[in-house]
Amino acid sequence: MKLRQKVIFLAITPLILALIAIALAVRHQSVLLAQQQRDTIQQAYLSSKEAELRHYVALASHSIAHLYESGRDDQATRDEAKRILSSLSYGDDGYFFVYDMQGNTLMHPRQPELVGKNLFELRDELGQPTIQNLLARARAGGGLERYRWVKPSTHKSGAKLGYVIPMPKWGWMMGTGIYLDDVDQALAKIDVQQSGNIHNTMLWIAAIAIAAAVAVASSGLALNISELRVADAKLKVLAQRVVESQEEERARLSRDLHDGISQWLVSIKLQIEAGIIRLSAGNGQQPAAQAAFEHAAEQLNNVMGEVRRISHNLRPAILDDLGLAAALHHLGQEYTLSSGTPVHFEARGVTDELPDVANTVLFRLAQEALTNIERHAGAHRIDIALTGEHGGVTLRIRDDGNGFDAEGIALHPMRGIGLRNMMERMDAIGGRFDIASSAGGTVVTAFAGNNS
Repeated sequence: MKLRQKVIFLAITPLILALIAIALAVRHQSVLLAQQQRDTIQQAYLSSKEAELRHYVALASHSIAHLYESGRDDQATRDEAKRILSSLSYGDDGYFFVYDMQGNTLMHPRQPELVGKNLFELRDELGQPTIQNLLARARAGGGLERYRWVKPSTHKSGAKLGYVIPMPKWGWMMGTGIYLDDVDQALAKIDVQQSGNIHNTMLWIAAIAIAAAVAVASSGLALNISELRVADAKLKVLAQRVVESQEEERARLSRDLHDGISQWLVSIKLQIEAGIIRLSAGNGQQPAAQAAFEHAAEQLNNVMGEVRRISHNLRPAILDDLGLAAALHHLGQEYTLSSGTPVHFEARGVTDELPDVANTVLFRLAQEALTNIERHAGAHRIDIALTGEHGGVTLRIRDDGNGFDAEGIALHPMRGIGLRNMMERMDAIGGRFDIASSAGGTVVTAFAGNNS
């Protein structure tokens, strides 16, 4: 996976995870709220049904109150009361029923086949003792009881909410009930609506997540394209600088070879030829020939010194043999001899653990800094400090020269090539570079890590 793909992935993944967490939290809260709403609506429905049942039972009790409170307990009075109760109805499935306290059916207008039967042991499909529970509620003074019973209009068993009261003078349990299938239907409709709302909310969150992921990916892609263009432009500039540096180095080598070594070699050639001619001529020319050969040997020594100087500038052998500290110390001594400006070098700590490429970069940076000081600073003293510290090595070069506008020079397109080269060299090895300049001098600081 490419770096830009990893960056996009690392940007999108936390976003998706956060949206998933939000979606789960929203869904959890939505389910809780939906359940609370369902319970509230169910309680409201049941409360209305309970109030309705109490009202029906109160009307039924009032309709037979003149018989029940008359003090008569004969069969005719009871039959008249059952007749009145059986004539009372509401809706398709609303009726009143009467049982004695032993579970015998005394009156059931919608299921007359049950009259006279003992239903004390009757149990519904769930195994609940229906009549026993109703009788227990009546003996406790009356009240509401939920049970299952066959609905007359559909002949199917359904949930029913009953309300019973005791009639102790006659040993009766009188009551009525309302089927709850309409409540269940209303609650089922609410469940469907809430489930649809939760589903739509999840779809919206998913759509937002997709849109956000696409936006992040698009932004990342656009940023990558922009960065790629910038990187390509920098690479072209860097390649051009490399070519320019190579040409400058070749030109310098050409001048050194032509102006120094080439002229010396021509002079040596002429001295040797003159010596040979004098030796051939005889007639006491041997001392002159010897002097010519000695002068040629001296010039050969100069040529060898020049070759060593050029070789040292290309790649100082001391950097590979003795390390960075020794190479910088030698560089300072050479600078002092060539420019006359004293260079004070100091090395502290462990400085020999850097990779070769980091040593080379710091050495080239010191070369570039000394060249800039010689050309522009007019310094009277230069201090070079190499400090080994935890994780790397710090090189600090200080001079007491004129100083300059470091930021302005670094941004100038036609100037500050050496300064930019130093920055780019340090960036290439993952190091840090800093320069501070004022009227009192300039300080160049570079840090290279042990893992550079």
